[in-house]
Amino acid sequence: LTDRKLSDVRIKFVESVSKAVISTLLDDLLERQVLNEEEVEEVRESYSKKSDQARCLIDGVRKKGARASEIFIERLCVRDVHLATELGLGAPSANAGFMIPGTAAETQPAPSQEWIQPCPREFVQRIQKEEAKEIYSILDKATRTRLALIICNVEFEHLRRRDGADVDVNGMKRLLEGLGYKVETHCNLNSQAMVETLKQFAARNEHRTSDSTFLVLMSHGVRAGLCGTKSQSESTDILPIDTIYSTFNNKNCQALLGKPKVIIIQACRGENHGQVLVSDSAELPGGGSSLAPLPPEGLEDDASHQIHVESDFIGFHATTPDTLSWRCPKTGSVFITRLIEHLRTNACRFPLEEIFRKVQLSFQNFPRQMPTKERTTMIKKFYLFPGH
Repeated sequence: LTDRKLSDVRIKFVESVSKAVISTLLDDLLERQVLNEEEVEEVRESYSKKSDQARCLIDGVRKKGARASEIFIERLCVRDVHLATELGLGAPSANAGFMIPGTAAETQPAPSQEWIQPCPREFVQRIQKEEAKEIYSILDKATRTRLALIICNVEFEHLRRRDGADVDVNGMKRLLEGLGYKVETHCNLNSQAMVETLKQFAARNEHRTSDSTFLVLMSHGVRAGLCGTKSQSESTDILPIDTIYSTFNNKNCQALLGKPKVIIIQACRGENHGQVLVSDSAELPGGGSSLAPLPPEGLEDDASHQIHVESDFIGFHATTPDTLSWRCPKTGSVFITRLIEHLRTNACRFPLEEIFRKVQLSFQNFPRQMPTKERTTMIKKFYLFPGH
């Protein structure tokens, strides 16, 4: 029985679990109605020692029976796959597959539809019929050539190593592959190399027969942008956020014209003191626009068709400007972890922007950080329709 499993691993769980993981587990179990607010408050407020909090948490769940214990184990596998594996509760390959210097590489299984909840065909057909003019169309699964790009900086010449980044990379790679994207991954790039990588990716011919793309960038960060591996101040070796958008706008990447371009950025945008988790702060020691005139009524000109320079983007940042984002050295960043979880469970029912809202809502009780949607120029709903 599942509750018996928790009894068997109780002592080691109490000894090994971190306070950060306890906090996220409490949020998860409250959201899934395994615990109520009074029970969550008891764990958080009645006990100051981590071991006492862990003991109260696992005993409280265990007493609620098999179903509660199943949910607890499933959430632990998401929040701390290493601990779950040590306890014999999770598969060691769940976050394996990508090698970052200093970490061990394992073979990653092919993404399964059990991990990413598939979208029923009836739902796809209904949405495509009822909301035809309001959604981005998707191309046939058999012939489309979806691409996604992950850039992750872990090692720096002057800044500390971003421990836990491998968990983020492996999780995002597994998610995007499961959604039908061929994922290209690069790590440890300076700002110029990041620019060149973005340009080369934007020039890929596969975008012409694709219906969308994902760009995931993870590094230390400052207000101005993302840190390259040689960064040592707010103005040295920084990739400006504007460069990402300009590289993929309708002028420079016409192959993605009219197609969703999703930009996900895991990085700090300011500085603060670190607490329990590890922050992704670098911890570093006008022209106006004019509208085109309207043609005379009833007449058309012979000029080339005009389009917006920047459209069909949505940017999702780990945090608001001037603040920190948080990362656990064992389980990865809080933002990426929650984003993966919501995408894999909700993409079968909701458009992307609504899923992003759900991710933001999950930070309601995590005052250290609030993800933000920025430069959203998507004019339609983007359904990923997993499995189709």
